[in-house]
Amino acid sequence: MKNIRIWLIPAGPNPWKVVFVLEELGIPYEITSIRFDDVKKKPYTDVNPNGRVPSIYDPNTDITLWESGAIIQYLIEQYDTNHKLTYTTLKEKHQLNQWLQFQMSGQGPYFGVSAWFNVLHPEKVPSAIERYNDQLKRVLGVLDGWLESRQWLVGDKMTYADMAFVPWNDRIDSVILCKPEDKFAGFPNVQAWHQRMISRPAWKRCMEVREPLMKEQGLNQETGRPSKYKTYQEYEEAVARGEDTGS
Repeated sequence: MKNIRIWLIPAGPNPWKVVFVLEELGIPYEITSIRFDDVKKKPYTDVNPNGRVPSIYDPNTDITLWESGAIIQYLIEQYDTNHKLTYTTLKEKHQLNQWLQFQMSGQGPYFGVSAWFNVLHPEKVPSAIERYNDQLKRVLGVLDGWLESRQWLVGDKMTYADMAFVPWNDRIDSVILCKPEDKFAGFPNVQAWHQRMISRPAWKRCMEVREPLMKEQGLNQETGRPSKYKTYQEYEEAVARGEDTGS
């Protein structure tokens, strides 16, 4: 099998959902790590006209795909032939898709906007911070309630639906600026569920791959921006001036 090529920005959470699946299924891959400055420029926009990561190219099928949810569903359909991370029964198959859609439409956007107003926005807007922190906790509440009597979102094993939530949940402390030990405060079922997944060798390999890519671009492990900029506004101004924002 030829390597699947994945384009990513190492700081972003969404690419690591895909890498987690690749690692768990043992699919060979190679990473093209791009800088935030270049994600909306050619040649990358020839791959993904939306200028977001991740994207993949699979030379085994000659398919280029972007949007992490679509990529995950493709990898599962094409390569999870033993159904390690999925189910084929009607009910479970659609319930998996349901939870993946909730991650894409609920967790990802709300956690992302919360990160923007807590960390990246140049001025503090208390009403926005409160609004999106509450939404982040609402999503956690949905998950925590569902996991009250079960270990996994669907069925009796970890699936791609569970895995899709890991990268954003892993960085809640850097989103809402709390202590790492407090990021799941009030949500013990989510904490236990998350711990089951990040303890897996596949997730640990993901983080081992990520660390040198972050260092290579001089990125702060917590904020994701180049370490030499104290604020995201400074970074954006440097990008607008056309400066080299590398380390």
